[in-house]
Amino acid sequence: MDIKTLRNEMQDVVENNILRFWQEQMVDHEHGGFYGRMDNGGTLHKDAEKGAILNARILWSFSAAYRVLQNPAYLEMATYAKDYFLKHFIDEEYGGVYWSLDAEGQPLNTRKQFYAIGFAIYGLSEYARATGDREALDYAIQLFDCVEEHALDRQYNGYIEATARDWSPIADMRLSELDANFPKSQNTHLHIIEPYANLYRALKEFRAAESCDYVPAIGAVLPVAVSVPLETLTRVEGALRNIIGIFTDRILNAETHHLDLFFEMDWTRGAGHLESYGHDIECSWLMHEAALVLGDPYVLQKMEPIVRMVAKASEKGLRPDGSMIHEANLDTGHVDDDLHWWVQAENVVGWFNIYQHFGDEDALQKAFRCWQYIKDQLIDYENGEWYWSRHPDGTLNTVDDKAGFWKCPYHNSRMCLEVIERTA
Repeated sequence: MDIKTLRNEMQDVVENNILRFWQEQMVDHEHGGFYGRMDNGGTLHKDAEKGAILNARILWSFSAAYRVLQNPAYLEMATYAKDYFLKHFIDEEYGGVYWSLDAEGQPLNTRKQFYAIGFAIYGLSEYARATGDREALDYAIQLFDCVEEHALDRQYNGYIEATARDWSPIADMRLSELDANFPKSQNTHLHIIEPYANLYRALKEFRAAESCDYVPAIGAVLPVAVSVPLETLTRVEGALRNIIGIFTDRILNAETHHLDLFFEMDWTRGAGHLESYGHDIECSWLMHEAALVLGDPYVLQKMEPIVRMVAKASEKGLRPDGSMIHEANLDTGHVDDDLHWWVQAENVVGWFNIYQHFGDEDALQKAFRCWQYIKDQLIDYENGEWYWSRHPDGTLNTVDDKAGFWKCPYHNSRMCLEVIERTA
């Protein structure tokens, strides 16, 4: 395989396998938005709750697809997703976004999970980048302010997991039933650094467009008569700079170069010695992206060796066929060696990033091998989208959803779009 072939194959998959599935099978024409669940057997559960994460990731995916590929159908879907999200998920009374809605679009779970608010910022800022839409940018800034006001720990630094609807404390902050109940996590910080970098990039693009000295990224639309105050840019820059430091100084385990997963408020590690190989490789390139977007040579000089160390540490989860297992608990010896769709997608991007920026040919081969595994084992060529996972013995996971609260067109479409952009 060569890079040109990789790019062409990924464009075909993102357009004809991933995005087409969501366009043709998951749009709720009766109540608006998108259906909340399709099980692995292809049965659509029209009464399923509609999650903020699912809908924000759909918004991001079609916005990014339009920006990169310039297909008007993707703009139509992105706008549809944006309008539904703003109308139904935004809490106009207290701010932030609801965790979930019922099938008809009414608030169901009104807790404020900062992971979900992060994805709302990610999707809205990407829509703004793709279209020049000021409404989306304004909402992204408002949600950024919510996170900074209600999640930022001003004593120990970092961001807490969740609050009640009115921003009051709650005892159970878990992101899901699979997570440990600690006030801070690597996962939530990962999905705050990601939208903060994208929002900062969007703000810089808007300001540069106003000064007429900016050549937009592929597909970007120049905003007209838009003013981004320097104060807003400075606030987001400061927050991005801060969270980069949180990763390098708090979340990164200096001894193992893996990223610790759960923490007490004072950053004491909680839940034992856990290693999440998919998050390691994903974080390696997202940390690098954040430093590149920030544009500070000193921060980038500090970050780049860390990027390579974290990627190297993630190799512990690699299998000979190029796939990557999920995670391990070093205290108990339990290993979750299922081969999840999202881990494989991030595995490809992470190694391609190492190849692109550091000229590491072995990293490129790792990306190629994992892409081959995805093509052979995870893509559902008959019904569209990807399977959730395969078990280590190669059998298909028939329990988890084809589409749902956590199964969205985000990791896999982003993998494709990242490679397309990086090889343009």
